[in-house]
Amino acid sequence: MSARRAGPAGDSPAAGVLAALTGRGQTVAVAESLTGGLVAAGLTAVPGASKAVRGSVTAYATDVKRAVLGVDAALLAARGAVDADVARQMAGGVRALLGADWGVATTGVAGPEPQDGKAVGTVFVAVAGPDGHTSVRELAQSGDREAVRTASARAALELLMSELTENVGAKDTEHNGGN
Repeated sequence: MSARRAGPAGDSPAAGVLAALTGRGQTVAVAESLTGGLVAAGLTAVPGASKAVRGSVTAYATDVKRAVLGVDAALLAARGAVDADVARQMAGGVRALLGADWGVATTGVAGPEPQDGKAVGTVFVAVAGPDGHTSVRELAQSGDREAVRTASARAALELLMSELTENVGAKDTEHNGGN
């Protein structure tokens, strides 16, 4: 939250992401669980966001991840919602659902209690790109619920910015073993 209040919108990770997307004529869609809309709120707080933001889905409940975003039911049953592959499928699912070039997803445990055998602060953020590549990052956040959620939203935007600026057009040898 402080990044949005600290200065002009141009200082925020969301503003950088939107500038990169609009410069390429590309769009983004967001699927959020633990962040409950913070990523989408950060993006849409930037003037001109409508040029690149297609929309978002807050899939807080596990069955919504399955029914709306197309996350595999067997995966959810076996591993729970806090999982790298769930984040990957959420990002790809929202990208397809909303017809965006890029999909971003967050899933994790904000607290105060562990979930699915995962500790508070365990978070996965994912970005699905137009080339079919999906990058996933596991985070171990600390702090209270608000701090975990805010840091996770920021991490999702930072991962997207990294993919937009550093890895666009790169082969998957950089991430996840090539898939």
